[in-house]
Amino acid sequence: MKSLSQCIEIVGVEAQFDSPANFGIYRGQGNSWSFVRTIANIRVENVSDIDIATGNPCILVPVNVGVQKGVYIFNVRLPIISQSYFISYQRCCRNNTILNLINPGGTGAAFTTEITPDAQLSCNNSPTFNGFPPVVICVNRPINFDHSARDIDGDSLVYEFCSPVTAGGTDGATTPGSPASCTGVTPNPQSCPPPYQEVVFAAPNFSFDKPMGGNPVVFINSKTGIIDGSPNLLGQYVVGVCVREYRKGKLIGTLKRDFQFNVTTCEVAVNADLKAQLENNGQYSVNSCGAFTIDFINLSTDTRYIQNYYWEFDIKGQKKIFDTRNVTVTFPGLGVYEAKMILNKDLPALAECSDTASITVNVYPSIKTDYEFAYDTCVAGPILFKDKSVSGAGPIQKYTWRFDNEGASSIKNPAFEFEKPGLKSVRLISEDINLCKDTMTKAINYFPVPSLIIIEPNTFTGCQPATIFFNNLSTPIDETYKLEWDFGDGTTGTAISPTHVFNETGTYAVKLKLTSPIGCQTFKTWPSLIKVVPSPKAAFSYTPEEPNLSDNTVDFRDESTGGVAYLWKFDSIGVSLIKNPSFTFRDTGVFNVEQIVLHSSGCSDTARAVISIYPVVKLFMPNAFSPNNDGLNDVFIPIGSFFGVRNYNFTIWNRWGDKVFDTNETNVGWNGQRNNSGATASPGVYAYLLEYIDPLGNRQLLKGYCTLVR
Repeated sequence: MKSLSQCIEIVGVEAQFDSPANFGIYRGQGNSWSFVRTIANIRVENVSDIDIATGNPCILVPVNVGVQKGVYIFNVRLPIISQSYFISYQRCCRNNTILNLINPGGTGAAFTTEITPDAQLSCNNSPTFNGFPPVVICVNRPINFDHSARDIDGDSLVYEFCSPVTAGGTDGATTPGSPASCTGVTPNPQSCPPPYQEVVFAAPNFSFDKPMGGNPVVFINSKTGIIDGSPNLLGQYVVGVCVREYRKGKLIGTLKRDFQFNVTTCEVAVNADLKAQLENNGQYSVNSCGAFTIDFINLSTDTRYIQNYYWEFDIKGQKKIFDTRNVTVTFPGLGVYEAKMILNKDLPALAECSDTASITVNVYPSIKTDYEFAYDTCVAGPILFKDKSVSGAGPIQKYTWRFDNEGASSIKNPAFEFEKPGLKSVRLISEDINLCKDTMTKAINYFPVPSLIIIEPNTFTGCQPATIFFNNLSTPIDETYKLEWDFGDGTTGTAISPTHVFNETGTYAVKLKLTSPIGCQTFKTWPSLIKVVPSPKAAFSYTPEEPNLSDNTVDFRDESTGGVAYLWKFDSIGVSLIKNPSFTFRDTGVFNVEQIVLHSSGCSDTARAVISIYPVVKLFMPNAFSPNNDGLNDVFIPIGSFFGVRNYNFTIWNRWGDKVFDTNETNVGWNGQRNNSGATASPGVYAYLLEYIDPLGNRQLLKGYCTLVR
């Protein structure tokens, strides 16, 4: 009796085992084998999940990888012969994600066993592997997997990496052809005997004896069957292991296993960690500046896998031991102390779940940050800051000043002037030679008036009416300040940077009084700051008021006042410098006309108009036509210009009110037949109706009579 097992990797779904499956039995040796029989319709049994545990409860593996095992069992009676029997199960294909094979998605597998003549004569039992290879291997961690087998006959076993073999292909699945062919997904055992080709490894990085690559390579101990090494390349790898069975020094059989290693990144569940500075050497550094009692905050994870905590502090040759997660320790004085924190100490069952944090505790002298400042509270200017910080370790080494959100400094005694008023937060961080730091923050009530009032008008000379923007550049001021503007024309304002309109010509003095929220005041006058000069008033008229393409010369008449020079712009098609120009528009359209009038003061004014030039629709309707094909008056059609016409409709009606012709085409007339293709109309009088929308958007209707002469 023989049993073969097949294992398939799964991700989120159950494995799709062939059930039933077909097995082939062959006889022969070397490269010459003949078909004996097919063991058909064998159903899979005992389908089960393979445990993905790493053997270390504190190493967490990904949950999206799985492997299932299925067993095929059958009995077969075969006569003893002088040749070997070969039993195989062929199937395609392997995972596309395998890294160490060429075209893994097109590479099948053959699960085989050989029963040699010696094995037949001695009723030999094949070796049985003690365990299934681990589903997941953690990258850069030792495999140390016992791949040994047991042999109930007591034969000697020798282990080695060997090449898996391939069978079948993608025919009948992803490529055309029969799935039962030797290149199909389920080869017919009768048609596809051994020997089978070895899989093609992706050389030079991978080979059968270096299936996982890397440096150093993973190896198997030939005597113990232990696979050892630390794979350092992530990926999925096909591995073949052969067990050679010797009896009294003679090889009587070889058992081959073909499986897949999944090398992935695993998470270490137990990690010793503290709320402290982790140095480059892996040591934690805890610094205390002036405080002898220190709280040690434990950040170690994962607490589910931590059963005990062990703290050890070396205090002047004596050890202090603690067993709580967080500890508070009082040190006798200044100095350097060594300590360590061990997770899961002295727990044999969790030996691989232990982790240690080494700690250096530095108890330094205290540091105290302080400073003072002085400034004129009413007049804006620099604030002078004076450092008063002290440290027991000696002179202060570093200063970090932060002046609210407006600036910074690193000098000892800086001077700083704020651009904006307000309650200012000034912070100083001082640092000594031991990197001990202390912080002092003070609030400064900063509401002075500007030392100099500065305004910048957008112009000093404006054309009547003059709109002047006064840009206030004075600092520091904001909305909390009271501003009193006097624009010199009898009006006032309160905005920080106002816009004011001077309606009359003349010269104006501008005054500004400014009061801060704490009552500080300043005042300034700018005599003759703004001058307002006269402006012209542009205006014009034109005739005809509704020009068109046939009446397209427009006469413009100046109606401006105060002008000494004129510039006319007729859209982008012409200009004129005369006072009363005429202009001919030679095309239809909408045109923008501008008149720019210049005053002797240099001021100007502009008047604008939009002039539309429309085409003229002029139609002539004949009163008779003779459709006799002599080339004269054969068609009744409107004659004239249709440019700009929309929604055109021309119809003809007989005296009984029957419509005999209808068109929307301006170039199509009536030829005397019904709808120009039917019965011939009788001579007589017919009514016509012509409707359209002209270029001005007006609906037009023409109706009358015509005489058909034959």
